Amino acid sequence: MQELKIYNSLTKKKELFKPIIPNHVGLYVCGPTVYSDVHLGNVRTFVSFDVVYRYLKFIGYNVRYVRNITDVGHLLNDADSGEDKIAKQAKLLNLEPMEVVQHYTNGFRDVMSKYNNISPSIEPTATGHIVEQIEMVQEILDEGFAYVSNGSVYFDVEKYNLSHNYGKLSGRKIEDLLSNTRELDGQEEKRNPLDFAIWKKADDSHIMKWNSPWGEGFPGWHLECSVMSTKYLGEKFDIHGGGMDLKFPHHECEIAQNVGAGNGDPVNYWMHGNMLTVNGQKMSKSAGNGFTPEQLATGDHPLLDKGYSEMVVRFFMLQSHYTSTLDFSNEALKGSEKGFEKMLKAYETLKTLVSSKESSVNIDDLKNRCYEAMNDDFNTPILIAHLFDGVKMINNVKDGRDTISGQDLALLNEIFDGFLVNVLGIKIETENNQSVDLSNDIMNMVLEIRNQAKQDKNYQLADEIRNRLTEINITIKDSKEGTSWELN
Repeated sequence: MQELKIYNSLTKKKELFKPIIPNHVGLYVCGPTVYSDVHLGNVRTFVSFDVVYRYLKFIGYNVRYVRNITDVGHLLNDADSGEDKIAKQAKLLNLEPMEVVQHYTNGFRDVMSKYNNISPSIEPTATGHIVEQIEMVQEILDEGFAYVSNGSVYFDVEKYNLSHNYGKLSGRKIEDLLSNTRELDGQEEKRNPLDFAIWKKADDSHIMKWNSPWGEGFPGWHLECSVMSTKYLGEKFDIHGGGMDLKFPHHECEIAQNVGAGNGDPVNYWMHGNMLTVNGQKMSKSAGNGFTPEQLATGDHPLLDKGYSEMVVRFFMLQSHYTSTLDFSNEALKGSEKGFEKMLKAYETLKTLVSSKESSVNIDDLKNRCYEAMNDDFNTPILIAHLFDGVKMINNVKDGRDTISGQDLALLNEIFDGFLVNVLGIKIETENNQSVDLSNDIMNMVLEIRNQAKQDKNYQLADEIRNRLTEINITIKDSKEGTSWELN
């Protein structure tokens, strides 16, 4: 089997994956800021990394997956001054900030469940790690890469860049950043416009604040991920993921903070998912083309002709590589829905196939190609294409154009159960929520009774079984290879 390769955003190339600890993987993904309903871009990012998590476990790794909840410190416009997003929402709704956090955290988890995402191993919160964040601020100060100004603590980007490369992840250069810097409120406290807050002094109007050696305040937004990733995965860990929009400044600042605290580069492989567009335009609330996961499910939006189930949308998302832009349109969603239905129909048919003595299909080749696709930087669209090759095999066997041995039939089931259900995370639901496997077991028993009746020349019973099954929309097909059944 081909070894796993991952596109590393830091080195800008695919690299052979080698975990720091054999057979163990530390995976950190930046989670949501829980001040509003989760948006579709978040869903795509978390679906992408859910598949990464699933596949790493599928090929035998013991994975610790950490995904944080941001519940303090993320200010409006991702700035170093202004209102906290959660505190602002709390004031608007006349609630305690933690009520807002709880409400939107519950909503986020509910959406993740509907999209069949596996819960992470650890889901830490920023407010639960204030002590550790204060400790890291002090470490950065002790290393000489930060300074205190009017009760706030800022990271000294220019000093850091003398001995390190600020911008190595995003490819940005300090000279260009400086020339494009706007004059913003609060910058008079900074030595340099590029410096960013790692601890911010809280004024009297700020609701969420804690005591620190520098006075009452709150941690900078970038700090929590540096703290929580290394707390649970070690000072150096395997994979850090997130959306493309977090590469700069958030992830760039994470690297600077970890290095500035004396811990060195924290991550071996940086992974970034790409953005969503709608009919070729960037999805945004201001453009009026942004819809929520709930609106996508109900179809209650001017740009949608109808609603689509979460599994159809998950399938649609995985038909594009996670590093590619994904464009939502009614035509694309409808096309994906047809493909999804075809895939599920074939999966149901697979559970009804009867084996022959020999195979005329090459299941080993299909299995190898599925692994090759996922080992090539988690290439889900190529995997899905290979599974559709498997769909053709299933339908050809069903219709008698091909034969399949018992051993190959077991392998084909293993491929679809493994890659479609376990790796891609497609939830298989049949009518009345009955399991496909249970239906298959019952039908195999019925077919055995019918075949025995035919051998005993009890044709009246055999015909009665066929007729009764036809009445409940189950068709029996007899061929020289054996007997099969399918739902009409």
